[in-house]
Amino acid sequence: MSLGFCYSSYLKDKHKCMEKAMHTNCPICFEFLFDTTKAIALLACGHNMHLGCIRQLQQRLMYACPVCSKSFCDMSVIWEKVDEIIESRPMPEEYQNVKIWILCNDCVETSEVSFHTMALKCPKCKSYNTRRTQAAPAEPAASAESAESAAPAESDASSSSSRVE
Repeated sequence: MSLGFCYSSYLKDKHKCMEKAMHTNCPICFEFLFDTTKAIALLACGHNMHLGCIRQLQQRLMYACPVCSKSFCDMSVIWEKVDEIIESRPMPEEYQNVKIWILCNDCVETSEVSFHTMALKCPKCKSYNTRRTQAAPAEPAASAESAESAAPAESDASSSSSRVE
């Protein structure tokens, strides 16, 4: 695929190719990227923006792509610190079994997790770059009906965990 511009040969097999990625504005300063003379950064998610604009985000402690919300740098050290903070601050007993649904911005998985006021961790990729969703992901109609008929009815009083929706 011809993109109409050149990336470093170092990036040849190390980036997510997005057609016409440079024929757009920088999502931070809105300057048209194809005509710019400023240094451009290619994020792992495939979005481009000025390197100086990314540095401004980092100075404001923002580490997610402003277009798709995926983390644009290694956050593992930060996530370990968040793990420590959460471990040192357990939820009150009445909230310990509360479950909520989240969407992970990094791996795009929807999961049910234990509620915590500090942060919500993705069980798949271990990221805290998540957002709370309203409910479980929608299932295809046929499988949802068969799952309902196969599962025993459960009353709210006998449920061992609470749901926040």
